[in-house]
Amino acid sequence: MHGSTRPDIGDMTGAGDMQTLGWRRDVGLWLGVLLAFAATLPVLVAWAPQMTDYPSHLAGYKVMLDHGEDPFLTRYYTFEWEWTGNLGSELLMVPLVSLMGLEAAGKFIAFIIPLLTGLSVLAVARALRGRIGLGAILAFTTIWSPALLMGFLNYSLSLALALFAFAAWVRWENWRWRPAAMVPIAFAVWLCHMSGWGVLGVLVFGYEWSRRSWRDSWKAVLAPWPLIFPLFPMLLGGGGNSRMSYGRQVLEYKWGILYRSLRSHVEWFDLATITVIVALLAIAAATRRIDGRLGWAAVILFVLTLAVPRHIYGGDYADYRLSTAALLVACLAINWPAPRWGLVLVAALFSVRLGITTLHWYDDGRTSQRMLQAMDYVPQGAKVATAVAIPRRQWDFGSFEHLGSYAVVRRSAMENSNFALPGVHLMSMADPEYKRFADPSQRILYAPWQKIDLRRFKPAKKADYLWYIGNVHPVALPDGARILFRTPNSFLARLAKPAKSS
Repeated sequence: MHGSTRPDIGDMTGAGDMQTLGWRRDVGLWLGVLLAFAATLPVLVAWAPQMTDYPSHLAGYKVMLDHGEDPFLTRYYTFEWEWTGNLGSELLMVPLVSLMGLEAAGKFIAFIIPLLTGLSVLAVARALRGRIGLGAILAFTTIWSPALLMGFLNYSLSLALALFAFAAWVRWENWRWRPAAMVPIAFAVWLCHMSGWGVLGVLVFGYEWSRRSWRDSWKAVLAPWPLIFPLFPMLLGGGGNSRMSYGRQVLEYKWGILYRSLRSHVEWFDLATITVIVALLAIAAATRRIDGRLGWAAVILFVLTLAVPRHIYGGDYADYRLSTAALLVACLAINWPAPRWGLVLVAALFSVRLGITTLHWYDDGRTSQRMLQAMDYVPQGAKVATAVAIPRRQWDFGSFEHLGSYAVVRRSAMENSNFALPGVHLMSMADPEYKRFADPSQRILYAPWQKIDLRRFKPAKKADYLWYIGNVHPVALPDGARILFRTPNSFLARLAKPAKSS
């Protein structure tokens, strides 16, 4: 890897060819802008974002905004603001809800994240090389990452902001006020999510490292000093829950998050896509077309994917989200001014991947709309136990794992699929008896040979209603349960012994 870019083809042309070169550069830019807007298609075609965690985030926003005013939400939940590096969407929701309502505001945030990510990729490529080449277009394949499909809104937003901030760092190279300007920018990225802030630090360090001789390499460690100030609130306890864990079967898990870096909906196509990307990276490295100003950052992010624990500050998949970030940065490091047909081929790869996600979201959106008709049978303030049957082995991300949280959004219900664990989330259960009436209590993991018996489903013992979601029909219901509403893959049942009012 090298620190400087390869000679641009414009350096070897006469003045008469400069107009053609500029036109080619514009083609890459406008293609990138078109793809950035196209990246929002899944959000546009679905009635609501079909991200795994999205309904529970929406429920959290509902409690955040209406706690103290809604009597049921006030009775069932507590919400305590804490300045942590994981507040991006929460802070945006405060003004947006007053403008467009809760569900529309949530959809708007989901809409802008892929758009901003695409534009931030273009911003980095333009800042470093003044043009949009094959690497930048290839990086678009990582926009609909596992992190975004799972609904890690704050992290995904922070990653886009981190890329914009890095582009600013490069462009402001000779601006005397760059350090002062980067201090609040770093805080903004950290406030969205600390992982995005970490990626920003790696990008800046890798950039500065690649531009120095080995004798002066120590200066690269000091160069990102304007970014370090969020460390102080973290050291003072503003980083959230401090527990960390690698989980079980670490080696198998780490290998899994590497080859699943582009996991989405169709296993063979996702694996084929990552194979193409790795092959292009290998060719670029062999032909010295890797720009060290981003290449070193990609290597560091890859190492961090292997070294970082799975659970950090109460969050899951801290390492998994870095694997796709490493791929994104590695793609951006490819300094390959490909011909137009090369850009079109790479854009086609992204377009197929985007089309698959769009179709899945459209279908899942229609299915979830039918299932949500169950809310017509649930009174305000009810206690709902959601049971979601999840295959132990599946490639596709389940869109319905947290669908039960809509009972909070639309019925101010007490429901058990929310992110509401004390000491981990801003929201928690008010009644100590129900402190575990939260994610992941809704999950029923099953193998193909296993039967689902809902008489053993513990959350149902504390609820008025049982909402079951799954493609496998249970063999038994709680005694006395009466089904009120049914779809091909869900039903709502009134339980025989309602929970006592708290």
